[in-house]
Amino acid sequence: MVLYLGIDFGTSGARGVVIDDEARILSQMRYPWEMAIDADWVTTCWEKALWRLLAAISGELGQQIGAIAINGTSSTILLTDKTGQPVDAPLLYNDARGSMVLKDLINIAPPNHTVLSATSSLAKLLWMQQLPSFRQARYLLHQADWLAFLLHGQLGISDYHNALKLGYDVEKFQYPEWLEKLQIPIQLPQVLAPGTPIGELRPEIASKFGLRRDCLVCAGTTDSIAAFLASGAKLPGEAVTSLGSTLVLKLLSRTRVEDARYGIYSHRLGDLWLTGGASNTGGAVLKNFFTDEELVSFSRNIDVSKPSELDYYPLLKEGDRFPINDPQLLPRLEPRPDNPGEFLHGLLESMARIETQGYELLQNLGADQLTRVYTAGGGAANSAWMGIRGRYLKVPVTASTNTEAAYGTALLAMQKLGTSYLGSL
Repeated sequence: MVLYLGIDFGTSGARGVVIDDEARILSQMRYPWEMAIDADWVTTCWEKALWRLLAAISGELGQQIGAIAINGTSSTILLTDKTGQPVDAPLLYNDARGSMVLKDLINIAPPNHTVLSATSSLAKLLWMQQLPSFRQARYLLHQADWLAFLLHGQLGISDYHNALKLGYDVEKFQYPEWLEKLQIPIQLPQVLAPGTPIGELRPEIASKFGLRRDCLVCAGTTDSIAAFLASGAKLPGEAVTSLGSTLVLKLLSRTRVEDARYGIYSHRLGDLWLTGGASNTGGAVLKNFFTDEELVSFSRNIDVSKPSELDYYPLLKEGDRFPINDPQLLPRLEPRPDNPGEFLHGLLESMARIETQGYELLQNLGADQLTRVYTAGGGAANSAWMGIRGRYLKVPVTASTNTEAAYGTALLAMQKLGTSYLGSL
């Protein structure tokens, strides 16, 4: 029997899922982030998490794993030297320092292109060119690229899901001419289809963790696309909302929709397009005000049939990406009632409005009509939020078949070894 390992590096932690060739889950591992804001994300967080997840796999299962794929947060990038060592701290998915170069980028990229966002990989790269450490840089890698490099040892390889916000043309499968004219003095990644086998595990990694020496490491994807693959959504008009630390919307469509004015972009998924965007509202805001126990307790007392009169735009700091793409957008969290249950109701209701506004915008720009919304992430367990969202969205709102992005990434690894589980996707 051949098994498949999917590893998810999300906004709240790292997870691993091992599945068999019938897509049944055999083992799951978790490693939550417990890092200070100024901590060394790369070595004391990402790398440590990867080794901990691999070490948690039993020897019996490890000897049967034939392929591994990794997902990471979209537009989280780092620069490395020629040996793969980071030359500076990474810029995370929501880092908006790229806003400082947007005026220059507007004169280079096509109008309303995906890269014309303060958080795009390309905007971050252009900002990083100004750093003293850039002189030591040889490669640009996304989070998933670098983690996979630790396993297979080959530098400069990415996938076209992660490379989209770098400017890669996912229709023509090449870097566009306008991007090449920038003459960026480092190596941009070679871009493969997600799930494409890159190479076997480094022998020392296979030996250390009791894995098969012929285990293949595959090109990865982003965390939100992995959550979509895990959801069970397969038809145009079906969508997945992922509520982790942030709120991510993905709508499967026959039409590609791109508009940087609203933080909207489309990923290729088979012969279809996965269009959507990501808002900085989400679970991180909720956990800033409530413990997990309080969220469960207060949610039970919410009457989802009655709208809240509170009108918030829940953010932890200024700036959002979608459906309002404004790095200076201020949080709106007042007035705050004395009753914490009413406050939570107002937050959930406001997040549902943001979600609805996002899907309406996608459809207005040409995406398929929304028919069903699957829910991934921690929000799938909150029945109050599910009920409120159903009232706003006016389509069936259900939990995903599987809510773990790591499961979708495991499916991706399995698909490329000849299994047709994902069908048309």
